[in-house]
Amino acid sequence: MRKLWLDFRSLVLWAVSGIHFFFGCVFLIVMAIFLDPRKNDRPQRMFSRNVLRLAGVRFEVRRSASFDPHRTSFFLVNHVNLFDPFALYSAIPQFVRGLELESHFRIPVYGLLMKRFGNIPVPDVRRPSDLKRMWKMTREALDRGVSLIVFPEGKRTLDGRVGSFQDGAFRMAQQFGHPIVPISIVGSFEFNNKKHWGLRPSRIVVHIHDTIEIAAMKKGDVPQLRERVRQIVAEPVDAYYAERTGNGPESS
Repeated sequence: MRKLWLDFRSLVLWAVSGIHFFFGCVFLIVMAIFLDPRKNDRPQRMFSRNVLRLAGVRFEVRRSASFDPHRTSFFLVNHVNLFDPFALYSAIPQFVRGLELESHFRIPVYGLLMKRFGNIPVPDVRRPSDLKRMWKMTREALDRGVSLIVFPEGKRTLDGRVGSFQDGAFRMAQQFGHPIVPISIVGSFEFNNKKHWGLRPSRIVVHIHDTIEIAAMKKGDVPQLRERVRQIVAEPVDAYYAERTGNGPESS
């Protein structure tokens, strides 16, 4: 009976949040035609927060005292589900955009919104010319003072834990000289995950960690930096599951 109730609840929440998402996207796309996205950042944050609220999420942000909200940075985050961008836009207190797969830009409505907002496409096929274009767009965004969200795992988690990180974002940060801010999304796997369509009652906590300066780092320091950041991101996630009586992540 409880499962039937949760499934019915999920259907209602998907419908309500989906309607809000569609009309909110259309509204923001129209605004982006006439206004610089920087000038309508507040409606974008309200839209993102309402997507979470209407999907039944209890939401909390915890910022480290050593996080510098005024620095243009790379925000490196564990990837849990499709709601991650809305959680991050609600949590990060500065103008921010994301690197995401180029295939996402072909999704109706959403893809047009991401293109108008200036998100950076990550090529699905990694040809040298495509990677060069991505690096050029990344540098141009940073030069304009736009911080960037990156999911260094490259895919959503299948078990709730933080997977291995790829080098790309770390190499860009080291080459361009911009700091890195690790972010941990905790509790979101129990809300929704790749293995189950439902929206379960959950509290999502976004941990924004210390800003990591990398100006003095060299190319050879990238592997050590990658593992350091992964450990920082994984720590609150691992602690969350340790508190759940030692049980692993649940997918239903």
